[in-house]
Amino acid sequence: MLKQAHVYIKGDVIGVGFRAWTKIQAKFIPVTGWVRNNFENPHIFGKSGGVEAIFQGEPEKIEEMLQKIKAGPSVSRVDDVEIFWQEPKEIFEKFEIRK
Repeated sequence: MLKQAHVYIKGDVIGVGFRAWTKIQAKFIPVTGWVRNNFENPHIFGKSGGVEAIFQGEPEKIEEMLQKIKAGPSVSRVDDVEIFWQEPKEIFEKFEIRK
């Protein structure tokens, strides 16, 4: 059964390769969707921005991806991850980095 998680990742996650690392993790787990830096929502991320992503896949695969995201790569610092479970409106064929 296909599930979708829309996540906001807060902390020191900009300029440290977080999006590329996320794409690699998504390939290995595997899940589909996208990841991007977000500077447009200071009420969510603060002044310095954060990372936003959508993960689609089997529920256990999304949970595995969320655990990876909460830890992050060693060069980052993840302070908080907000998770919003959604019904998929669009089906993603791959995982991509968006601008």
